[in-house]
Amino acid sequence: MKVQLSPKLIDKLKKQDVRIRHSFKKAIELFAQDPNNLELDNHELEREWKGFRSIDVTADLRAIYQEVRDEDEPMAYFVALGTHEYLYKPAHTRI
Repeated sequence: MKVQLSPKLIDKLKKQDVRIRHSFKKAIELFAQDPNNLELDNHELEREWKGFRSIDVTADLRAIYQEVRDEDEPMAYFVALGTHEYLYKPAHTRI
C-alpha cells in the first residue's frame, strides 16, 4: 500500500528523538509490506477518530492514518503521531 505523511506529521517527526524516528520508519516499512501485520496491531478507531485507523510504532506510540484513494489505488495518509494517552484524550484537553 502507498503511504503518504501529512506536512504536520513530517514537522512533528523532525522534532522527535532519533529512536522514535527510527521506530516510525520501521513501522511504516512494515506497514507498506503488509498493513495487517500482527506486530502493528492495525485497528479502526472510534469517537473523534471515527474513519481513521491506528498502528503501533512502539509499545505506547501510535500513528494514525486514513485510507484514501489515489488514482484508484488505496493509499494510507498518516496524520498523527503520539502516545496512546495523548491521541485518545478529548481534543480540548490536548496541549
